[in-house]
Amino acid sequence: MIEKHILKITKELNLQARQVAATAILLEEGGTVPFIARYRKEKTGELDEVQITAIRDRIEQLGELDKRRDSILSSLKERSLLTDVLQAKIDQAETMSTLEDIYLPFRPKKRTRATIAKEKGLEPLSEILWAQDMSTDPKTAAAAFIDSAKEVADAASALAGARDIIAERINDDAAARAKLRELYISQGTIKSKVVSGKEEEGSKFKDYFDWTEPASSAPSHRILAMRRGEEEGFLFTRLTPPEDQAVALLEAMFVKNSSPAAQEVRTAVQDCYKRLLGFAMEGEARVHFKKRADEEAVKVFADNLRELLLSAPLGQKNVLAIDPGFRTGCKVVLLDRQGKLLGNDVIYPEKSAREQAEAATMVKTVITKFNVEAIAIGNGTASRETETFIRKLGLPTSIPIVMVNESGASIYSASDVAREEFPNHDITVRGAVSIGRRLMDPLAELVKLDPKSIGVGQYQHDVDQTALKRSLDDVVVSCVNSVGVEVNTASKNLLSYVAGLNSRTAASIVGYRDENGPFKSRKELQKVPGLGPKSFEQAAGFLRIRGGDHPLDASSVHPERYTLIDQMAKDLGCTVEELVRDSTKRSKIDAKKYVSEDVGLPTLQDILSELAKPGRDPRQQFEAFSFKEGVDKVEDLQPGMKLPGVVTNVTAFGVFVDIGVHQDGLVHISQLSDNFVKNPAEVVKVGQRVQATVLEVDLPRKRISLSLKTNPEVGPRAPKGANKTEGTQRDVQRFNDRDRKNAAPAVDWFTAATKKR
Repeated sequence: MIEKHILKITKELNLQARQVAATAILLEEGGTVPFIARYRKEKTGELDEVQITAIRDRIEQLGELDKRRDSILSSLKERSLLTDVLQAKIDQAETMSTLEDIYLPFRPKKRTRATIAKEKGLEPLSEILWAQDMSTDPKTAAAAFIDSAKEVADAASALAGARDIIAERINDDAAARAKLRELYISQGTIKSKVVSGKEEEGSKFKDYFDWTEPASSAPSHRILAMRRGEEEGFLFTRLTPPEDQAVALLEAMFVKNSSPAAQEVRTAVQDCYKRLLGFAMEGEARVHFKKRADEEAVKVFADNLRELLLSAPLGQKNVLAIDPGFRTGCKVVLLDRQGKLLGNDVIYPEKSAREQAEAATMVKTVITKFNVEAIAIGNGTASRETETFIRKLGLPTSIPIVMVNESGASIYSASDVAREEFPNHDITVRGAVSIGRRLMDPLAELVKLDPKSIGVGQYQHDVDQTALKRSLDDVVVSCVNSVGVEVNTASKNLLSYVAGLNSRTAASIVGYRDENGPFKSRKELQKVPGLGPKSFEQAAGFLRIRGGDHPLDASSVHPERYTLIDQMAKDLGCTVEELVRDSTKRSKIDAKKYVSEDVGLPTLQDILSELAKPGRDPRQQFEAFSFKEGVDKVEDLQPGMKLPGVVTNVTAFGVFVDIGVHQDGLVHISQLSDNFVKNPAEVVKVGQRVQATVLEVDLPRKRISLSLKTNPEVGPRAPKGANKTEGTQRDVQRFNDRDRKNAAPAVDWFTAATKKR
């Protein structure tokens, strides 16, 4: 890595040069972010994942800058345009925009008004005007360039052509572009207006039909909303600074005096701004603010996704999972403690009394017969009705009944992953299985989905998709490796996110496991075809083998440190197993005694912490949650009600809360706290339980306004009974014809349990 890049990153990220250099080397050697952060603390000076990721991304950005620099230099050399002065400028360029500004005058151009004027021999006249000599008479100077053969009919035509050349010269001036770019970014105003005739059709963008605000302070969600309105043909937007400031800035740079020649230059400056430079800088400013909005939106999405992936797991329990429905009934599946599907059927608790009784008998009998330890109910259509039905069965209080967020379950159920896992079941069964598994282990189930389908962001389809995918993949990798993966039960989807592994090596691990039985040790992983030494080094510490040959195989201690721990045990006259079990023995370990060139105190402290709680799960303890009984639909809401809820999404403008009525309520940023809130993510997180107050209910538009303030002002209620709805039918109930055609009969386990017809 180029030394100047290390120094630049050091300054930008406020780190030490040795930290950046060491991290760069580890990354270049194939190190992954989780591995470097966890197992190479001494080399990086204890940099965390965020800092290492920032170094990685900046290295890549500077690498792209260098590639473009080399490409430009090569182009200039081929055309014999490269001088020592020009090369020095190019070598010193620190941003892509600066580099492109330097190259712009030399970039091969299409035929422009300036090139046409040059073809007419008017470049010398432009130089005369550019000098702005007090004695120059523009018309007299232009007369010498009149040439009917070159279509220069008179002095006015000659001067117009010369001004075109000057305008392009100003447009290509790197200093002018830099100053004007800064003006657009610091003083630019974004304005949007409705496209004539689109008022009614584009009503969802009504807030932006006549909107103006400084671009530098516009929040990301408004910038993205206006861009979406523009792309859909409902809005027209502009981003410009005060025109007089922009023109004055350019005139100050290029108009030297008040001579007649200078007036020609002034006219060229004005033409350049209106015809060339203004539009170019507006385009760059729009890209700048779009990129900024993207970064903010991607961060919101990534933060939300992290909270969702690290939701508290129920753990390994026998689970009865129910995917609710009215017309098609409730799909019910039974999962064992490893999440394996044991059987499935359909119940109709919302139909006749006879079918309700059959459903009740079935559920109670199955719960008893199969030792069900928890019930998961998807939170879509008919979820509260189904929950009420289950709670009225008088089940033991030891069996939690949990509403599970099923966002994206329908996408999983129709995916190739689901088809491969359950080739003989239709999408409704797969969706119900996903609901149950999400309760048991949200992380293990959600990694099977494209993160964008989980629905915890804002404008995720409008942002840079490459940047979004990179960020979300980083979050998934970080979460998976911070929790660790049980190698003998993990799906290949989950394994593929382990540091050092990919879809191919994950499939090889599963294939080896299927053929040879459970792994007995981490060392055995080295026998997996395609899993080389580097992959093993990166992955081993994040893979768990409970009940393996070595007592530390279930921990996050890396196998490369087993010898060190063996020595600790030997020094204490005990075994490693005793060291893990006996806190008294561990307390006798003097960590400083084991410091070496490769192992420092940070790593030793991690090892001692892990010995105390091998394989501990960093996620919170699971706690059951219940919505308020009797409040099942929007029509049940009254302003002033205080209801328990769960945060389902955090955005820049507020948060959405599920209060159990099939429609999330919005807590505007101004209602999040009694104190001023700048960033909602600093107050609440996705999955957080809250106590919300109903402010207002708009039944026709199905909108619920909530507050988390202590004593909020409560608004009027919408007309009772307006536009009642039972909710939108979920995608999971839209059967996939191919799945239904190929589906095998349901396992007849409920029939055996309940002697049902």
